[in-house]
Amino acid sequence: MTLNWEPYLPELKLLLGGLGIFLVLTFIAPLVAKLLARVASPFSFARTLLERIKPPIIFLVPLLGLRAYFGSADDDFRFIDTARHINSLFIIGTVTWLGLRILAVGQDIILQRNPMNTADNLSARRVQTQTKVLTQTLGFFIILFGISAMLMTFPNARQFGTSLLASAGLAGLAVGFAAKPVLGNLIAGLQLAITQPIRLDDVVIVEGEWGRVEEITGTYVVIKIWDDRRLIVPLQYFIEHPFQNWTRKTSELIGSIFLWVDYSMPLEPLRKELENLCKQSPNLWDGKVCVLQVTEATEKAMQLRVLVSSKDSSSNWDLRCFVREKLINYISLHNPESLPQLRANLHEEAPRAPSKEEQIATPEHQPPV
Repeated sequence: MTLNWEPYLPELKLLLGGLGIFLVLTFIAPLVAKLLARVASPFSFARTLLERIKPPIIFLVPLLGLRAYFGSADDDFRFIDTARHINSLFIIGTVTWLGLRILAVGQDIILQRNPMNTADNLSARRVQTQTKVLTQTLGFFIILFGISAMLMTFPNARQFGTSLLASAGLAGLAVGFAAKPVLGNLIAGLQLAITQPIRLDDVVIVEGEWGRVEEITGTYVVIKIWDDRRLIVPLQYFIEHPFQNWTRKTSELIGSIFLWVDYSMPLEPLRKELENLCKQSPNLWDGKVCVLQVTEATEKAMQLRVLVSSKDSSSNWDLRCFVREKLINYISLHNPESLPQLRANLHEEAPRAPSKEEQIATPEHQPPV
C-alpha cells in the first residue's frame, strides 16, 4: 500500500518554505546584531542594550519573517490558521521577553549611575528605590499584558471573558476580596516609589527591631536587623502603620547617654573629659554636638544626659558605647565616692543604765511573799 502525497504537496511546500526562511533569518539575525554591536560600541547605553536584547531579537526576527510568509499564503491551505496562530503566540511571548529585557537594562544603567557606596548617598538611595519598585511594577504589567494578549488570540477565551464580565456579580466581588492583598501591595509599591517613606539602606525601627532596608520587592520589604536576622514586612505595613526612619532626610543622628551620679560629683571636669573623648574619636564624632547636662535630680542621686552626634546611626552607636564606658571609668578612677551610693547610719548606740524605777521592778528587788 503506497501513500499518496499529492494532496499534501502544497502544504509540504509551504512548510519547507517556512522552515527555510526561519533557518536563513536565524543565521542572519546574529550577524546583524553583531554588526550593530560594533557600531554602538562607543556608546555604553546602546552597547549594553544590544548585548542584553540579543537573545530575544534572534528569535523575534525569524518569527516576524514567518509571520509575513504565512500571511501571504493562501487561506485554503490546511492548518494555515493553526500555523498563523502558533506563530502569533510565539511572537507575543518573544515581544514580552524583549520588553522585560529592555526594562532590566534601563534599571541596571540607572543603578550603575547612582551608586550607594558613597558618603552622601541620599539621592542615590532615592533613585534606586524608585527605579527598583517601578521596574518590578512595570514588569508585572508587561507579563500581564503578554498573557492577556495570548489569551485574546483564542476565540473561546474571548467569549469566556465576555460572558464572565457580563455575569460577574458576586463572583467578581469575591475575586476582588481574594486579590485584595496582591492589589494592595501593588498599589502600596507605587505609593512607596512616589512618596518614598522608606528607601534602600534606610535605617528603620519596625516592630521594635532596629535594622536597614536591604531589599524592596513588589510585595514585601526585607529589613536586615543588626544581628544579621531578616525581618520580612509586607509593603502595606509601611502605608498603614507608623514606624521610625532615622535616615529620612539625612543620615546624621544625635544619640543620648544617661548616667546616675552622686551630688558630690564635680561636673566641669566631667564635661572636659567628654570633650576630650569626642575629639579622640574623629571617625565616630562629626564635631557638632557634645553636651553634658543634668536632666533629673532625686533624693538619692542626679541624672546626667550626654548628647553626641555622628554622621550615621552605626557610628553613633559605637560612639555612645565608647563614651559611656570611658566616662564610667573616669568617675571610678577620679571620683569613686561620687558613684551612686545608698547612705545608712551604722553607728551602734551605747547600752543605757536602768533607772531606779526599773531596778525596783526587777525580780531581785521584789519583796518576799
